[in-house]
Amino acid sequence: MSNKQSFKVCFCFKRIFRLKVAEPPEDIKNLFNQYAENGTITIDNLQNFLIEFQGEPNATKEDAQAIFNSLRHLNIFQRKGLHLDAFFRYLLGDLNPPFYSKVHHDMNAPLAHYFLFTGHNSYLTGNQLSSDSSVHPIINALLQGVRVIELDLWPNSKKNGVEVRHGGTLTSPVELIKCLRAIKDNAFIASEYPVVITFEDHLPSNLQAKVAKMVTETFGETLYSPRSEFIMEFPSPDSLKRRILISTKPPEYHESQRPRESGTTDNKQDNEQDDQDDQDEDEENATPEYKQLIAIHAGKPKGGLDIWHIDPIKVRRLSLSEQELENATRTRGSDIVRFTQRNLLRVYPKGTRLDSSNYDPMLGWTHGAQMVAFNMQGYGKYLWIMNGMFRANGGCGYVKKPEFLLALGPNNEAFDPNEPVPVKTNLKVKVYMGEGWHSDFHHTHFDLYSPPDFFVRVGIAGVPNDTKMMETQPIEDQWVPVWNKEFIFPLSVPELAVLRVEVKEYDTSGKHDFGGQTCLPIPELRTGIRAVPLHNRRGQRYKSVRLLMRFDFDYAE
Repeated sequence: MSNKQSFKVCFCFKRIFRLKVAEPPEDIKNLFNQYAENGTITIDNLQNFLIEFQGEPNATKEDAQAIFNSLRHLNIFQRKGLHLDAFFRYLLGDLNPPFYSKVHHDMNAPLAHYFLFTGHNSYLTGNQLSSDSSVHPIINALLQGVRVIELDLWPNSKKNGVEVRHGGTLTSPVELIKCLRAIKDNAFIASEYPVVITFEDHLPSNLQAKVAKMVTETFGETLYSPRSEFIMEFPSPDSLKRRILISTKPPEYHESQRPRESGTTDNKQDNEQDDQDDQDEDEENATPEYKQLIAIHAGKPKGGLDIWHIDPIKVRRLSLSEQELENATRTRGSDIVRFTQRNLLRVYPKGTRLDSSNYDPMLGWTHGAQMVAFNMQGYGKYLWIMNGMFRANGGCGYVKKPEFLLALGPNNEAFDPNEPVPVKTNLKVKVYMGEGWHSDFHHTHFDLYSPPDFFVRVGIAGVPNDTKMMETQPIEDQWVPVWNKEFIFPLSVPELAVLRVEVKEYDTSGKHDFGGQTCLPIPELRTGIRAVPLHNRRGQRYKSVRLLMRFDFDYAE
């Protein structure tokens, strides 16, 4: 790579900029000198560095040897040990990630004790009104680790088959059988933990019987059906590895009450509620094959009971729109948390989100909602936060809830998210430098006349008291910017917090260009100096773009 770069300013002349090579920041040089002997870091030195500075008490000589082996292809590597440049390349490399990549949570608790990576209208390719229905968004979601897929079931135009589409809209349909086969083929590539299919059912009984046949033939022994109709506790993710579960309301067959396909997309929200109200009326007449499919019963309690009523002998799933949840949390916070200790709560986007945008997932998570359903086909801040949360636990799609959401106090009371919580820890984040843009972007992508002026925004997505964003100053005309900026974030609920990192290219107009982003689950941050790969707007990882950052926790007394 040339060490100079030219930009045409006009027909008369060019501006010449020297391309800066990534150099170790001063902190890295000092750290190297602290652990090096005679100008090199040996395997023993590196093991000590991992244990003492990086906060990896179980690091072994084999771990240090693996790092040595990963650097052998570099010209800067020497057998006796790592010189400064090799040590620096290790710190910026893939063997120094900011969080662990393996499943390590306890996976033997009931499903209700986990947050599940959940999709909404999983078949839509775009907006909620006129986009196509397809298997491709379902496949993409599963490959990202999504574990809950939603399908809206409607009779086809001839009333003799079943299709998937967003009722009451101009969205095109896709055959149910194609969706089921796509799920079967892709369910366990990204994760071996169970996939839940939620049916939004608008079918007469004869077509429900067809669905039962399709589902059982497609999934075979992979399909999980509980032995009894009602269960007192959901099974664990570990016991359900590589299994498919169906969740829907138990069927009832008063044709006069059958939901009509009319109106706009808001009807779906109404139907979810109306269907739940009617669920128990004629269950004894239901098609037995269809009813036996249901592993997770959805619906409200009958007899006018409070929706947060906890039945001692059976568990269920309840669905609420984001607005309904927000309204309920104002007065029923601890009741919702108690409900979600045994039962499942699904939250879905309000009907006015026609553009397939999303909402802040934190309200659902802080109240124990396991299924915070998102539109996966777009991008934006909230979807980045969702992806950040589910990078935890090896990206398997299941994240164990923090203990305070599962515990009861001495008076049998649950956690109340509306009550203030004192600061538990301070997260210190230092942004050293970044690299990779010159490799992954055209040299005029950010500015026609000069190298980019990058700055970094760093912040917390969490409970309201923890949420904030801060930023570095822009570094002018540098493809390899060095910021050396430290931030401190007081955290009252670190268990639910996500670290947001976003790089922007400064523009005097105020419309800054996008230079990469990532979100990291704070409970799983590895302390010390780490390489932080960045992703594009759609969450796809860049090949080269990354930041060098340091993380430390200072726990309050």
